Amino acid sequence: MEQDERIQKRLLELARTAYQRDYVTFSDFLDLHQLHLLHSLSKKELGVALRLFGGYDLAERQMASFIPDAFSYEPEFPMKCLRIRPLSAKYAEALTHRDYLGAVLNLGVDRSKIGDIVVREQEAWMFCTEGIAPFLSQELCRVRHTSVSTEILSQWEEFPGPRLQEITGTVASVRLDAVISLAFSSSRSSLMGLIEGGKVFVNGALVTSNGYRLKDGDIISVRTMGKFRYDTTMYQTKKGRYSIRLYRYQ
Repeated sequence: MEQDERIQKRLLELARTAYQRDYVTFSDFLDLHQLHLLHSLSKKELGVALRLFGGYDLAERQMASFIPDAFSYEPEFPMKCLRIRPLSAKYAEALTHRDYLGAVLNLGVDRSKIGDIVVREQEAWMFCTEGIAPFLSQELCRVRHTSVSTEILSQWEEFPGPRLQEITGTVASVRLDAVISLAFSSSRSSLMGLIEGGKVFVNGALVTSNGYRLKDGDIISVRTMGKFRYDTTMYQTKKGRYSIRLYRYQ
């Protein structure tokens, strides 16, 4: 609890600075639990507008920006995207998310400076705070036993984005438990413990109610299982069920 209070205090300090000095402030990358703590703060407590961004739509780790009323346009988040490739594809190992993250942490970089890491076969794309990007581009030269090159992308469009699997089906309602059951091909009863046990987040906010009703565009993260975006309800069947579409992160 003390750690949670410290996190909330720091977030409130960023909001207060934005309000008092009339400029935008940014957090480092926040994980799902920290995002939940942020969402639990009221708009009145923050006193400024809040925007979140992690580099792409389905990003799990996100930066928060605190925006005073006088700021009339969307802020540019101080983050960069790095592309990591083996120097010799022929001798490269099969590297995982854990391998890339471990290599960065071994350089002494704090976890809060690193956002999502998207792995594609022999390459990876890593989001990081703007200030740490030059250091990583020079010092991240090896991941496990594989020599790599690390470059800062000049064009954001070079990031390939996550692979999404389209899933369609029918559910009795757009309750959280029903939609998660379809997304992960699991029974609703087996998922109750995950929801009530604090393992499910909707748009970064912890949700513990099985009956929570989803809205178009909601992003759902289930710890140990994955994440997906609820797209829309397409139509209602003659039997009163709802035909829905969602996109699961691969």
